[in-house]
Amino acid sequence: MKAYDVSQSEKTWDVSQSEKTWKDECGVFAIWNHPDSAKLTYLGLYAQQHRGQESCGIVTLHQKQHIIHKGLGLVGDVFNDKNLSLLTGSAAIGHVRYSTTGQNLIGNAQPLTSNLLNGPVAVAHNGNIVNQSILREALQREGSIFQGTNDTEILLHLMARNPSNDLLTAFTESAEQLVGAYSFVVMSEDRILAARDPLGFRPLVLGQLVSDLGMSYVIASESCAFDLIGAEYVREIEPGEILEISKSGLKTKKMNIDQSLYSQKQAPCVFEHVYFSRPDSNVFGMSVYESRKKFGEQLAIESGVDADLVIPIPDSGIAAALGFSQKSGIPFEFGIIRNHYVGRTFIQPAQAIRDFGVRVKLNAQANVLKGKKVIVIDDSLVRGTTSQKIILLLKQAGATEVHMRIASPPTIGPCYYGVDTPEKSQLIASHQSIDEIKNFIGADSLSYLSLEGMFKALSRSPKTFCSACFSGEYPTSLKGVVKKEKTEITV
Repeated sequence: MKAYDVSQSEKTWDVSQSEKTWKDECGVFAIWNHPDSAKLTYLGLYAQQHRGQESCGIVTLHQKQHIIHKGLGLVGDVFNDKNLSLLTGSAAIGHVRYSTTGQNLIGNAQPLTSNLLNGPVAVAHNGNIVNQSILREALQREGSIFQGTNDTEILLHLMARNPSNDLLTAFTESAEQLVGAYSFVVMSEDRILAARDPLGFRPLVLGQLVSDLGMSYVIASESCAFDLIGAEYVREIEPGEILEISKSGLKTKKMNIDQSLYSQKQAPCVFEHVYFSRPDSNVFGMSVYESRKKFGEQLAIESGVDADLVIPIPDSGIAAALGFSQKSGIPFEFGIIRNHYVGRTFIQPAQAIRDFGVRVKLNAQANVLKGKKVIVIDDSLVRGTTSQKIILLLKQAGATEVHMRIASPPTIGPCYYGVDTPEKSQLIASHQSIDEIKNFIGADSLSYLSLEGMFKALSRSPKTFCSACFSGEYPTSLKGVVKKEKTEITV
């Protein structure tokens, strides 16, 4: 089998100026041996909607044929009783997507499907393939025709060119050529495969539940999906592991790893615990909610200040603010109320209202804040413009002092592993001091959780996570990182 060289070129990844904040990546779900596979996949995707809101899809397996339904938009908008009833079969995989690589087009919506020599295959992916531009160019030179612009399609082309008639072998040898972050679920006519990259950047977990057909197995990006469907959490899919689920049960194998491409042995994304994952999930063997509370506790130890109240920026800062309050003894209050019914777009009034974009989502409570010295907690600070507007709202509501505390270290570098981040020049901490940022956002003081403090709160070594967005130290080769295209799509 031909292996493609991953050291031919080096490009850089750029992000559109219009994208100013962290964006969730993607979520995957799979179920084997259940009579309601499509409906449970729908629920599993619904539980993971926070991981991607641009498109979603479900593919089922019935009489050795794949049945597909996918579209642009939210899970509740794309699926209904009618189209779910057409997704028959006892096995299914699903996907919610945010376009970290490739435009928001229906051709990029997942799962992707193809008819290979050894039968129909569907694949869903969370992550980002760092060397995808090198692999894509090599495949195109040899005649491969790509239908979309996302990096997941590369896996299907590699598998199609693999000489083995065994799906597990073809998948393994194809995945071993990929550098970067990937949590895959793959469905063929007789099995489901689940796999994580050798460093385990993105989460992937195994669960089980009993159905009328016997034992059913489920795979998801986050354990919160199991809670909704009543499945029992079993374990994580290990970094570099390929799990095969079939009528014979479970079978596992390890990939062969070229250690020269990696600077550490494992690198799960620490930002899953800072922001991305739902707080009621267990990710990388730890409770996300407890991690965020501990971040707040450590932040209180490192940067305590005399104040009357601790308030979170909802919803991302709530757990850390609780931890900060409990450790410092300063009362916790909801000084800001979030409007949970704001959609992705809204119509602005004809007459401009200052900071309307923030005000439509967040409202400061004057009766709580008036005359008070306030510590406001958030999970991260990216560009600073939103923090600037929130601090202004708090002071307009009567807060006499506003002390900003960030429950993660300063963000100084973009992510190349499946999270859509602004380019380095748009990350305020990459080119301004903490004092300069404080002055820009209008806070009376500003402190971040230290990198050392973050890992102390996690009780883990820095070398057991990827924290490149905070440290600038990337755990893989960045050969072949590509420029990301962004477009506005009207549907």
